[in-house]
Amino acid sequence: MVVGAFPMAKLLYLGIRQVSKPLANRIKDAARRSEFFKTYICLPPAQLYHWVEMRTKMRIMGFRGSTIKPLNEEAAAELGAELLGEATIFVVGGGCLVLEYWRHQMQQRKKDEESRAAWDAMQAEVGRLALAVEALQAQASPHGALEELRGQMQELRAQLDAQGSCPRRG
Repeated sequence: MVVGAFPMAKLLYLGIRQVSKPLANRIKDAARRSEFFKTYICLPPAQLYHWVEMRTKMRIMGFRGSTIKPLNEEAAAELGAELLGEATIFVVGGGCLVLEYWRHQMQQRKKDEESRAAWDAMQAEVGRLALAVEALQAQASPHGALEELRGQMQELRAQLDAQGSCPRRG
């Protein structure tokens, strides 16, 4: 089985995604240790996620008016750190997708420009060849020269007939 060329860009993107996982783990560890990070970055999304999740579960089970208690600070910090880590991996993966799409679009645009340039060059060549053919036809046209010679011969015959020295051919 023959394997095609593996683009280096895809290998690079895969490497970046693999590096993003340990990066996400480091961000989670930093979020657990830093009070500022925990309070202002991890807790609000974690509480919102918990509220939406519990609200959805309650509605599915048929409890519409139930109040939802917020998570305690440790559980919210842990959930927020997990959400932040997953968001980091998602953003890196999405960035890789966007970069791959952009790279593909650039290749397509380059290919289209090359095709357009080749088409324009062919059209210019066809126009140049058409002019050359017309010039050659004008130079080597047997009809134009032949008609001119016939006209001269008829004039000579007419002159000779007028003088009466040449017998007429039919």
